[in-house]
Amino acid sequence: MIPRLRKQPEKKNHFSREWIDNYSWVKQKNCLEILRNPKKLNPEVKKYLEEENAYTKENMKDTEGLQKKLFKEIEGRIKLDDEGLPYKDKLYEYWTKTTKEGNYFKKLRRKIGDSKIECYFDGDREAKGKKFFSCGDLTVSYNDELLLYSIDDKGSEYFTIFVRRISDGKIVEKIEDTAGGCLWAFDDKSFFYRKNDSQKRPRKIFQHVLGTSVEKDKLIFEEKSERFTCSIDTTSCEKYYLIETGEHTSNEVYYFHKDEKIFKPKLFIKREQEILYNIDSFGGYWYCHTNKQAEDFKVLRCKHDKINEWNDFIPARSGTIIGGLVFLKNWILRTEISDALSKVFVRNVKTNREEQLIFTDEKVISPGVSLMQKDKNTDTIRIGYESPKTPARVFEYNLKTKDKKLVKEQEVPSGHNRDDYIVKRLNCPSHDGRQIPITITYHKDTKLDGSAHMLMYGYGSYGSAMAPTFSTARFSLIERNIIWATCHIRGGFERGFHWWREGKLLKKKNTFSDFISCAKFLIKKKYTSQKKIIVFGGSAGGLLIGNVINQVPELFLGAIMAVPFVDNLTTNMDHSLPLSKGELLEFGDGKNNKEHFEYIYSYSPYLQITKKEYPHILITTSLADSRVLFDEPTKYCAKLRDYKTDNNLLLLKCEMEAGHGGRSGRTAGIEEITFDYAFALKIAGKLA
Repeated sequence: MIPRLRKQPEKKNHFSREWIDNYSWVKQKNCLEILRNPKKLNPEVKKYLEEENAYTKENMKDTEGLQKKLFKEIEGRIKLDDEGLPYKDKLYEYWTKTTKEGNYFKKLRRKIGDSKIECYFDGDREAKGKKFFSCGDLTVSYNDELLLYSIDDKGSEYFTIFVRRISDGKIVEKIEDTAGGCLWAFDDKSFFYRKNDSQKRPRKIFQHVLGTSVEKDKLIFEEKSERFTCSIDTTSCEKYYLIETGEHTSNEVYYFHKDEKIFKPKLFIKREQEILYNIDSFGGYWYCHTNKQAEDFKVLRCKHDKINEWNDFIPARSGTIIGGLVFLKNWILRTEISDALSKVFVRNVKTNREEQLIFTDEKVISPGVSLMQKDKNTDTIRIGYESPKTPARVFEYNLKTKDKKLVKEQEVPSGHNRDDYIVKRLNCPSHDGRQIPITITYHKDTKLDGSAHMLMYGYGSYGSAMAPTFSTARFSLIERNIIWATCHIRGGFERGFHWWREGKLLKKKNTFSDFISCAKFLIKKKYTSQKKIIVFGGSAGGLLIGNVINQVPELFLGAIMAVPFVDNLTTNMDHSLPLSKGELLEFGDGKNNKEHFEYIYSYSPYLQITKKEYPHILITTSLADSRVLFDEPTKYCAKLRDYKTDNNLLLLKCEMEAGHGGRSGRTAGIEEITFDYAFALKIAGKLA
């Protein structure tokens, strides 16, 4: 029997517009308390969610065999017993390990030159008996004696901080109800941590001295604006602490020296609207990575004794996003993005000459660099890359001699031949002529005559760029003749700051139009056909999917929406929620600005549902999600049931003990992917 949520009509009005919301009662006034204690959930709503879960399970019963098969496939592509490459600190080398039996990572170390291995953090042991487990920060003290880490055991992102003595495993400090971020002080006698305000916004940084009560913790910094949240870090030279406070579009940085007797953060550069910057220090210089008078960023530097007398170090280039810097004694590494692809450059400090590091002949890749050791007096680093068809490969690389040695390659135990797959970068004209990059991956035997099904993925918010990475899971679809297409739509950062700016605020609809243009383009070019496309997006990507299936449902076979931001106007106008105020310059201020209100109202997936045929839809949510509260997808599903005129599947799956990222642990993560993929294959008629 199809679940039905009770209607309780509420007349709403704002800026002279009136509308009826039949399900606004689902959102409780104590919604943030539910994140801490699910027992405070309205019993009627709980019963409805349980009915939806049962209905979903019943309708997916015919996929249970397929789900098991998919699970074995995906797990079979993962090297369960695996170890990362070691990082050399002063006395120890540290690395991460996973095991076949476990669901979580282990942290290992050994003294340099010694053979005895020590496990100083065991995720499986920590998670034992917990229905949810997530580790936030995890860091060893500078003297290698203490471990500082934070744990969320509900999914709500309220963290408990622990300090453990490594020698005997004893917990020596514990601080509850924090925002999770924690950082050792250089003297190993204290640490810094973030605290949330009553709306779950991390706006305070405290210093805790070991051996003292939490009540005596010193407030180091407090952000007064409800739009901004703060964090603390150290500079590359390990002489300064940095406090960054900001939101998506503007920020400012404070600093203080590690040897100050009383920590008093000093402002570096005052915040300005639409200006982002970050600061680092190395080799007697301050470096500033900023978009001020440089839309796609540049890097400035000044000497320590001539603070704010900046000179261009890496100049701005239109359409090329200049990334941050990684420092060695004789080398400086940096990244940049152009045409939705990353590149890595190295600069010789002595000669000031810079060159690009070439990783492979492949064109569509995601490259990266990392340091091998704490000592910056070295010419050797690790470089690596992956692509949608190539597993991650890591090399030791000598910057001086340019010698390169493969030291680790992501193993696919069940086998993988990258030559069986084709990766293409396409450019699709949008409604206004902008060229939208699309990355597609498909099996070489897939026919490009319109007969193939396609999974289209998109996000398009917060300036997040979608990198062309390797995913072992996706091949379970690709091997079944489903083309994977990632659309680098506006609202992301793939083509520079303007790409983001043209997909937010009063230009947000470009994000949706770009995605629709991509779908029509891929149909026109015979990569797929109408009613063969399954669209997928999560969180703000769920806002995207909810909008496009309102606009052009006839294009799509199905939609998978993970923790979707679909009742976005209600959330935008509720400034008591954790994220709303920090997103006013991303989505607008519907509460106080009439133009913003009308614009958001016009594209809200929940408000724009009308009587029509919709594609098959799977919606997933989590009860402890603090970013997109469960009531949004719950209301959205209930209203869709009222309005849709078709007999297509509409399924809602609510995880009762999980957060924004879903259930925790490797097994649960694979199970969630297999469920989504089984839904896609079911509606595509590929259950066999």
